[in-house]
Amino acid sequence: MRLNKYIALCGAASRRGADKLIADGRVTVNGGIVLGMGTDIDIQKDTVCVNGAVIRPQTENVYIMLNKPEGYICACSDDRGRRTVIDLIDGIDARIFPVGRLDYDTEGLLLLTNDGDFAYRCTHPKHEVNKKYYAVARGVLNDQAVRTLCGGVTIEGVKTSKAEIEIVKKTSKRTEMFITIHEGRNRQIKKMFQLIGCHISYLKRVAIGDLELGDLATGKWRCLKHDEINLL
Repeated sequence: MRLNKYIALCGAASRRGADKLIADGRVTVNGGIVLGMGTDIDIQKDTVCVNGAVIRPQTENVYIMLNKPEGYICACSDDRGRRTVIDLIDGIDARIFPVGRLDYDTEGLLLLTNDGDFAYRCTHPKHEVNKKYYAVARGVLNDQAVRTLCGGVTIEGVKTSKAEIEIVKKTSKRTEMFITIHEGRNRQIKKMFQLIGCHISYLKRVAIGDLELGDLATGKWRCLKHDEINLL
């Protein structure tokens, strides 16, 4: 089995996260540091450690929906002492991790799991899983600006995929809207709007694919139902 897939199967990280662990030299196989992304292992014979601790496959998968508040980072721990989304989850013994990310000051729907393959399917761009956000922008967003954003803009040399924007309300000072994208680049929506001279003052993710946040209160979480997992 490919090493990064095994790490994900054990719930130590998503596949992308596993690649970073390997690149950082934090993974050993039979006592030796492994840096090769394409390394294969024998799961019956080889011993894999992450940060010095032996990892083994999870016996039960866990799938959690969290309504993330602002002021929390999407990580399992933080060397700067900031609050993480894991701090909001109690009573779960499994070693879970966030599926993708939400910015420190962004609220809304975040998934957490110990299933690396599930996380991969939800986050890899090739699967084009839509993420829907409620956004508030300062000022009025005109029709040309909407067309520009929906057609894709270039951020750091790479053009974004097409977006969908539904204007909810306009005043002379702000524009409320829903925006849907399927990529998950760092601070993507805020950077998209900056390029057209617009500032996002509030951002909340309300849906991933067909899974909606609903009326789950800010800071609260619940386990996904079987049919909700199938939606993703």
